[in-house]
Amino acid sequence: MPLSLDTVRESLLGGILIGTAAAGLLLVNGHIAGISGILGEALRRGAAPWRYAFLAGLIASPFAAGLIGIAPVVPQHQAGLVVLGLAGLLVGFGTRLSNGCTSGHGVCGLANFSPRSLLATFIFMAVAGVTVFVVRHVVPGL
Repeated sequence: MPLSLDTVRESLLGGILIGTAAAGLLLVNGHIAGISGILGEALRRGAAPWRYAFLAGLIASPFAAGLIGIAPVVPQHQAGLVVLGLAGLLVGFGTRLSNGCTSGHGVCGLANFSPRSLLATFIFMAVAGVTVFVVRHVVPGL
């Protein structure tokens, strides 16, 4: 299925915004834009206010996109709440195990030429590919 010009334009804009936010956070605060780390620290008592502002921006961005005419993407999934909850717990476990998430390793770590982030991102992508294969072809309807 060919990509529409709107999809390409919106994806490019999203990538530019993610890169700008990650670079801005590093330049202004000296922190890596790893979402799991930012969220984890924000849940602790006495966290720095910038963490809450960053998370609020993540939540507000789809609404802001709607204001400029970009329709938000509505997630399409057939899994029940139990499977989604289990998936969320596994993602949380994985981010703890790898000491970071796809945003920290895949966006910021790769931009900093971190070998550890390259390995982590390779593992994230490989596990994602295996997961999609298993869910779609081995255990359909999961």
